[in-house]
Amino acid sequence: MPSRMRAGLVLFAAWPLGACAGRQSTLDPHALQSADILRTFVVFLVVAAIVWIAVVVVLAAGLLRRPSPSQHALALDPPFENRAGQVVLGLGIATIIIVLALSVVSYAGQRSVFAKDPNALTLKITGHQWWWEVLYEADSPHLSFVTANEIRIPIEQPVRVQLESADVIHSFWVPSLTGKMDLITGQQNEIQFTAKTAGIYRGQCAEFCGLQHAHMAFSVIALPQDEFRRWREHENQSAGSPVDPLAKQGEDLFRARGCALCHTVRGTLAGGQLGPDLTHIGSRTTIAAGTLPLNSATLGAWLADPQHIKPGNLMPQMPLQSDELIAIHHYLEQLK
Repeated sequence: MPSRMRAGLVLFAAWPLGACAGRQSTLDPHALQSADILRTFVVFLVVAAIVWIAVVVVLAAGLLRRPSPSQHALALDPPFENRAGQVVLGLGIATIIIVLALSVVSYAGQRSVFAKDPNALTLKITGHQWWWEVLYEADSPHLSFVTANEIRIPIEQPVRVQLESADVIHSFWVPSLTGKMDLITGQQNEIQFTAKTAGIYRGQCAEFCGLQHAHMAFSVIALPQDEFRRWREHENQSAGSPVDPLAKQGEDLFRARGCALCHTVRGTLAGGQLGPDLTHIGSRTTIAAGTLPLNSATLGAWLADPQHIKPGNLMPQMPLQSDELIAIHHYLEQLK
């Protein structure tokens, strides 16, 4: 066989495996719930495959079996009719047993997803067009805080996520950690998961919600518990004061050019509620709900022309002079 043909066959055979691993794959579980879901899927897949193969074999046997030439088309064969009736009855009973067994397997697989652990970390996530608002709740209100588009959680601890929508129907889905759950206006849904290993897992809105549905992603960053505790303590703090004249100018322009009407920066006069909380935006990994990685270049491009990067989003293009853009950009980079 020519080497090119062999290479092509290997590539074709390996191509389906590309979706079996990675940070957004249902076949690569990293949580108790996603592992249960995968086991349920495998059971259903195996049973369905066995049934399908059996049907194909019986169909092939029926097509290949030829009636005897002497047999009349309307002639009755009582022994055969008896055997056929018994086979149909047996298959009917087997079908009922299989359906009931799969129902039990499905119920068992969903128990962990919908469990309610009293020691779970509680997050309230609100879907917007097209970004995610994340509220970390605590017993004392002053220990609660809001962030956006990035969820950090401790490993080996249940996380209960309460889901709501501020506009249309969205769907919360982190394939490597848990199943899908819809966010519906006026209704609070709930889902739970427990990450087993530290890492970064990509989540996505799984319900078409408008023009930028494909760019409504988020990251779930699972951390060791002591590291998560340090992150939460830092995240709960207000934004630090500007440390240099350019950052101070950027803070003043942030308010003067109307950014503070839509965004909150805790510890400052910026208290807008329409857009994402920017208190610690400099420490996030992405911008515009997973549309771009967060770095100096992408942040500057977003400030200069957000509609070019994510058409239809609610952030208007501000008429900023180059020196104003540089100052605001520098100020936001300091918010870590």
